[in-house]
Amino acid sequence: MFEILATAGGFVRYEDFGLDPIAFKIGSFPIRWYSLSYLATILLGYWWLTRLIRKPGAPMSREHVDDFILHATLGIILGGRLGYIFFYKPDILLNPVDVFKVWEGGMSLHGGTLGVLVAIWLFVRKRGLSYLRVCDYVALCVPFGTFLIRLANFVNGELWGRETDVPWAMIFPAGGEVARHPSQLYEAGLEGLLMAAILWPLFFKTDARYKPGFFFGMAALIYGFSRFFVEFFRQPDAHLQWLADSSGLSMGQWLTIPMILLGIYLVATAKGRRQRVEPVAGNESVA
Repeated sequence: MFEILATAGGFVRYEDFGLDPIAFKIGSFPIRWYSLSYLATILLGYWWLTRLIRKPGAPMSREHVDDFILHATLGIILGGRLGYIFFYKPDILLNPVDVFKVWEGGMSLHGGTLGVLVAIWLFVRKRGLSYLRVCDYVALCVPFGTFLIRLANFVNGELWGRETDVPWAMIFPAGGEVARHPSQLYEAGLEGLLMAAILWPLFFKTDARYKPGFFFGMAALIYGFSRFFVEFFRQPDAHLQWLADSSGLSMGQWLTIPMILLGIYLVATAKGRRQRVEPVAGNESVA
């Protein structure tokens, strides 16, 4: 590390970490860390959800969780990809084949969120489950994705930050010979680690899980404020620089504002939705 810091006038050079976006190859087909981060997110989310529903008053059973994993996977992939295309790069539609090249990157967390919310709605309406309470439990799994996928962005050397001279600045090959904020790591810490540090203790040490919409709202608030803040240090996409220049806010910030407003509403009204919860799994209910 000291050798790395000694380069570039004291700034870290990204390539000195020796990171490779490709984890391994199957024949000639590359498997990227970015793709593996999504796979790990789904598997860890499934595992965590099976643990969460062991607590009294769970809104779904283990069988429901097993059925939901396919819905969640489709919601993440389809929503994330379509969100990226429509929010950030609609010109991909000019070459329809590129729409399916998700392994090359190009996913939107805002789009993935919308995709999962639609998937939850389709899932619960056929099973008579509570939409908000299922959203709460799914929201508790979000930190895995926001942490791992941002680390994968860092490994890819993409979505780097604005120019800076802070001591921990890094020089990214695609960002020119200028030191930049490692904004991917900021996001991993705030959207991932911070969210987990707040949500998980609230779930296990308080009765917040009996207030429908509370965790969904808290996750939206934590992500929303974190993303809005980090966008001041993250370099806007080149083709969307005009939006930041004309409005003072980046596309990421504009998309985050509705999340913040929704989060405020859900958290503020969660206590009023509290009711006696009869468990779908387990044998205890809470008034």
